[in-house]
Amino acid sequence: MKIWTSTHVFSHPWETIASAAWRKYPNPMNPSVTGVDVIDRHVDQDGKLQSHRLMTTSFGLPTWVTDMLGDQVAHVSEHSEVDPQTKTLTLRAKNLTFQSYLTIEEKIIYSPHPDDKSKTLLQQQASILVQGVPLTSYLENMVVSNINNNASNGRQAIEWVIGMIKTEAQDLSSAMSRGVDSAMSDFTKNVDSLMHKSKPSGI
Repeated sequence: MKIWTSTHVFSHPWETIASAAWRKYPNPMNPSVTGVDVIDRHVDQDGKLQSHRLMTTSFGLPTWVTDMLGDQVAHVSEHSEVDPQTKTLTLRAKNLTFQSYLTIEEKIIYSPHPDDKSKTLLQQQASILVQGVPLTSYLENMVVSNINNNASNGRQAIEWVIGMIKTEAQDLSSAMSRGVDSAMSDFTKNVDSLMHKSKPSGI
């Protein structure tokens, strides 16, 4: 078994990162994730948002490996919890495909940085177990390398989503501004028209 860990600090507050995390897929940085389906989502009795999603993805392994394992597409079950009190977003994922040969369990935690609340701390951990096939250690190292690359791409994807959200907000603000300007222009024209009509005619 291999254990992989990683930490990263985003220069954005937790609320921004948590919002971006929900909109992370699809994105051009992680093209291997081809589908995300929400199986269940509810707020529990403690006020925490519980979600269960099913992801369709590819592990990005060489063809000879996927041919040996017997499938090209993988399905991953993800359970997440948002605690608004502690401002923590926790995601736990496990592969459903290849379980006879490969087990990957991943845990991701987004929380406010303990020393700077304007930033967000990302903590990731994954355990990888390959069994019942040749080259066990080699395949585990290959999966670790793939997870590391995907994690880097995932961090870029979060930044990409944040940029997209900012652009949408700017576009909405501009549209509202244009709408207000247009409404004020129409209002002024109507007032001028009414005042012109109400002027007494000359004798």
